[in-house]
Amino acid sequence: MGRDVDERKKRAALRKLRKAAELAEQGKGPPLSDWEREFLEEVEERIEKYGSAFADPMKGNEGEALSALQQVKLKEIDKKARGKARKGFGNKARPGRKSSKGSFAKRAAPRVRQIDDDIEEEADAAPAPPPMPVPEPGPAPRGKPVLKAVPKEEASDPGSDAYKYKAPTPPRPAGRPVFRVIDGGKDGA
Repeated sequence: MGRDVDERKKRAALRKLRKAAELAEQGKGPPLSDWEREFLEEVEERIEKYGSAFADPMKGNEGEALSALQQVKLKEIDKKARGKARKGFGNKARPGRKSSKGSFAKRAAPRVRQIDDDIEEEADAAPAPPPMPVPEPGPAPRGKPVLKAVPKEEASDPGSDAYKYKAPTPPRPAGRPVFRVIDGGKDGA
């Protein structure tokens, strides 16, 4: 059972298929593989018989005769038949010509210095410096480090109270907090 496909789109797809096969026979480009020839023949046969070369509506637009992937493959076969090079990730710029591609273009290998190459030449050219003396470790500090407040000197910044020494507040008693009423609240002002 065929799908409803616009007759113009069906004829256009058949015309593209036949044109690609005709160009391949002329031999302008490399010969088509067996798979590519079978692809052209089978797709043409399905379009003539069913009106469309694919059945799953998820693979292409509803009114089209070819699925999205079939259209891509047909374009590749057409370019091959015309003798045009396939463009892809593998194309490099020729020597003496800059690549017009963006940052994903293949670049020449970076110039890297091999460390092993220069070792023998440098060893013969200059004597090795004497080894550095290793300091002996001193006695390890004992106990936990303590953080202490440093009293402010009179000579520095006389107006700032930020660094005044304040005695630590006594710890709160453990247990349940006590509810206290403070005079002078909202009503007693």
